[in-house]
Amino acid sequence: MKLKVLNISTNKSTTTEVADTIFARDYNQSLVHQVTTAYMAGGRQGSKAQKNRAAVSGGGKKPWNQKGTGRARAGTSRGPIWRSGGVTFAAQPRSYAQKVNKKMYKGAISVIFSELARTDRLRVVNEFDVKDAKTKNITALLKSLDIKDALLMTDELDENLYLSSRNLYHVGVCDTQSIDPVSLIGYQNVVVTEAALKNIEAML
Repeated sequence: MKLKVLNISTNKSTTTEVADTIFARDYNQSLVHQVTTAYMAGGRQGSKAQKNRAAVSGGGKKPWNQKGTGRARAGTSRGPIWRSGGVTFAAQPRSYAQKVNKKMYKGAISVIFSELARTDRLRVVNEFDVKDAKTKNITALLKSLDIKDALLMTDELDENLYLSSRNLYHVGVCDTQSIDPVSLIGYQNVVVTEAALKNIEAML
């Protein structure tokens, strides 16, 4: 299939050929949902680790004799009722990570890009060409594309592009190595450079 490429400086358009297997796939809602859920679950911190009586150091020796002291019998000094002892029902670290095969992950990313292209939410430009870190540059760029909410994607992270857009809450910036399903579906539009588009095609 062919995608339109906009030259920002001249405001003229050309076309570029991309693979149908990546940018023209049928939408698979269950696959996208599974991969997106797994990605968000992997970002959860889980519970904070606490030490039970088995994990606390010390307490190997019986504190005093079983009989004859007048005190209650004790087998360890690291029980829950002792100072510096273990915690009763200690919270153990929990991982919320879900296993997703590489083929499934790449397939979900490809499906999302296909849906973006099908619904005219994927815009391709020759380059962003942001010479200085000023927010008005990104504002002018979005105005020329007639969009307000967008994820800007480059083949390599551009510092000026990042600094220019970080004050705009509805604009995100990433490179092709940082693609994730949540960001792709979290913005109304995705604007990629032609070089980034070729990188995505090679990755998927």
